[in-house]
Amino acid sequence: MTASNADLIAGLIRSVPDFPKPGVDFKDITPLLGSPNGFSAAIEELVRAAPEDLDVVVGIEARGFVFAAPVALALGVGFVPVRKPGKLPCEVFSKSFDLEYGRETLTIHQDAIPSGSRVMIVDDILATGGTLAATAGLLGQLGVELAQVSVMMELEALGGRRVLQDAGIDHFHAIVKG
Repeated sequence: MTASNADLIAGLIRSVPDFPKPGVDFKDITPLLGSPNGFSAAIEELVRAAPEDLDVVVGIEARGFVFAAPVALALGVGFVPVRKPGKLPCEVFSKSFDLEYGRETLTIHQDAIPSGSRVMIVDDILATGGTLAATAGLLGQLGVELAQVSVMMELEALGGRRVLQDAGIDHFHAIVKG
């Protein structure tokens, strides 16, 4: 990772206090997405961190889609979305989990990824770890190998990395930490 890319990316992620509820410091990626140089740097760094021999990149609704799809294209592999309930038309696996400001459920098509495939999850932010751990749980139901989890920013104070480790996720990469 280049220090200049990490600095550029970090400088384009703004904090919005008390959103979506009091006490939550929301990380807004809108300025990063609006900057061609910043967005390009983010995709470049996520691609650079990808392990070899991947088959699929998984993105999590909704902000994870923005990063995972171009990473998949750059790597020449497929993209699979993990969605909120009611968004996928075929049979799904579901996993519910707690967020720092509520409860959520994620789903994936039961036939989305062939068993044995090597997969990388890409998302925007690691906060408490619930979203990424739930997604890894969904992938486990599909019988795939989780090769890596990569995010743009890790919020270290929220302890999400420990949640990932407790879920058996030991290949993790964050471009910036905050």
